[in-house]
Amino acid sequence: MGDGRWGGAERWRSAGRALGRVVAVWAVSTLTMLILAALLPAFALQSAEGDTFTRTALTAAAAAGAFGLLGALVWPLIVRALLLVPALVLGLLVFFLNGSLLLVALWLVPDGRGTADPETAVVVAAVMSAVASATSTGLAVRDDDAYRRRLYRLTGRTRPRVSDGTPEQAPGTVFLQLDGVGLHVLRGAVADGLMPTVASWLEAGHRLTPWRTDWSSQTGASQLGILHGSNEDVPAFRWYEKDTGRVMVSNRPASAVELQRRAVRRTGDGGLLTVDGASRGNLFSGGADQLALVLSMAARRGRRNRSRAGYFAYFSDPANAVRTAGSLVAECFREIFQSTGALLRRETPRVSRGGTYPFVRAFATVVERDVVVAAVMGDMLAGRTAVYADLVAYDEVAHHSGPHGRDTDQVLRRLDRSVALIATVAEHAPRPYRIVLLSDHGQSPGETFEGAYGLTLKELVRAGCGLPVPRRVRRIRRGRPGAGSGGGSEARDAARDALRLALHRPVDETDETAKELPARPSEPIVLASGNLGLVSFPDVPHRMTREEIDRRHPALLRALAHHPGIGFVLVASEEHGSVVLARDGVEVPVAELDDGGPLAVFGPGAARAVRRTDGFPHVADIMVNSMYDPATGTVHAFEEQIGSHGGLGGEQSHPFLLSPPELSPPVGAGEELVGAEQVHRVLRRWLRECSGPQVPLEISPSTGGSESLLPVDRQVTQDKNR
Repeated sequence: MGDGRWGGAERWRSAGRALGRVVAVWAVSTLTMLILAALLPAFALQSAEGDTFTRTALTAAAAAGAFGLLGALVWPLIVRALLLVPALVLGLLVFFLNGSLLLVALWLVPDGRGTADPETAVVVAAVMSAVASATSTGLAVRDDDAYRRRLYRLTGRTRPRVSDGTPEQAPGTVFLQLDGVGLHVLRGAVADGLMPTVASWLEAGHRLTPWRTDWSSQTGASQLGILHGSNEDVPAFRWYEKDTGRVMVSNRPASAVELQRRAVRRTGDGGLLTVDGASRGNLFSGGADQLALVLSMAARRGRRNRSRAGYFAYFSDPANAVRTAGSLVAECFREIFQSTGALLRRETPRVSRGGTYPFVRAFATVVERDVVVAAVMGDMLAGRTAVYADLVAYDEVAHHSGPHGRDTDQVLRRLDRSVALIATVAEHAPRPYRIVLLSDHGQSPGETFEGAYGLTLKELVRAGCGLPVPRRVRRIRRGRPGAGSGGGSEARDAARDALRLALHRPVDETDETAKELPARPSEPIVLASGNLGLVSFPDVPHRMTREEIDRRHPALLRALAHHPGIGFVLVASEEHGSVVLARDGVEVPVAELDDGGPLAVFGPGAARAVRRTDGFPHVADIMVNSMYDPATGTVHAFEEQIGSHGGLGGEQSHPFLLSPPELSPPVGAGEELVGAEQVHRVLRRWLRECSGPQVPLEISPSTGGSESLLPVDRQVTQDKNR
């Protein structure tokens, strides 16, 4: 009884909100029509003798109402009738047909007071449609129901799919990557009621499976392995390659396309999404033909760059533009308010959140989210077989606000709303869909290395080499917010590059790479990837050994291995092949490495991860992993991040895989899911289960023809760092 009353009241409130929006749109449309009549000589709302303002306003209201009704009732029928018309022709016809509707609306006004030339009618109709659409959506910025209904109308679907007795198509699969959301964070969000959609899925029998990343626990390595089946020779988020003399950065377009090219060459297969697939908001294409906001496409020049097409398709609708612009402004103010509050409360640890960061955060958490979610909805309503999309919002905020707290709680709530929206739209798709949630890594909290010890990793390395360091390095300062150690967060860099691409601005490949190169070739290159540091000597063409480093810089390895902020160091050795060095003089050959000894604190699988990376051709001369405190779960990022990932230690190495019960278990009972490449094999198996044998059964051997599978038709633009 009570539930019925509540449901009835909710329906009345929903109807009241809808009626209020209709009245508001009608009023704005009337005002717009009055303004246009005053500005355009060939458009009139008065009789030849003239009318009072009240009579003119009534005429405008009648014409605006008639035009709105015709648009709501007649326009969908016109669009359906013209679905087979070529897109270019339809695009031109839209203006003339819309103008014709306005002429009909003016004809319906009593006493013939509304008149317009045909050419003017086209202009007036276009402005009226844009204003009405923008006003309607602007009033419903936070109303997902209204926004969802609009998407249904735009795709010609107004009711959920119903069974009519005919066999259904094979299920499609949507993979939604919640970037940076670790297993622990997801479980906490469900327990705290932040993600009710995910909670309902777990109650319905979805499987929550942990998996363990490789040593490089970051999006570049994980997503390359997941989408393309190989992340071999990706030692970190950024690294120096001696054979090419350049710095590779996973979220730089030239680097991304080169990494994808190498993976395709290595596997001989285009990727997870080669069969009727769509890639949305990712670093790599996965072999998909349908692409939007895919970074590896940004190295492609000219009009065929479909990475920009995602922005154009979304913002070509003014309603989308208003909705997203309103949320963008709100998010900027939210970040300013939150960062100011953290400053006033003197929260620690804390990093700088000023400058352009509020806008960068808003772009990552609003614009990219809206574009990607809308693209995924369109993919499902188009019936595509496989979709992989990355939602980066949590990762961006967690880097600067920390992985746990009020700031990230709000982001998790909005992510759950996006997941719920996608799940609801799936009910209207022409085929059933199985939605898989997964993450590429987690985030580990902790004060920056510089904040804890008063110097950056680069300054520590230079001091160990006997090179000049800033005078402030000699004064150890504890407990203050870090001022940064270079690099910046991967989500922030990706957001900035995506923004440049959206604005058709060229991406500067040298910003984050050239500045990392030393002034003299004999000096070390020090790069940071979260709490993983890489030290390379560019003047030595091969991987230097411990003995060579000791002869050149006798104090360097000792300074690194014995520093309290560093957990362990990996370096090649002429005597032992490679060794792991740690405090108290601990030295363990990699061949004898196990999950005990210096790696015990990092948990099971650490030895395997280190051993695998040690075999990469582009592993750095010195690999440095920060300390990890299991009691607090903290690490020390070598970048300006209080939530970080990239190395070993804590939550960053433990993402998740959430799959519906219709799919087979990811691994057998008692088995572990280890590494992004194994996740790729699981996802590939699920696609075969859903769509049949057209998905390649195995990753075929490398062939010369595999290069044609890459979405690049010109020579790749290389990173310029000399």
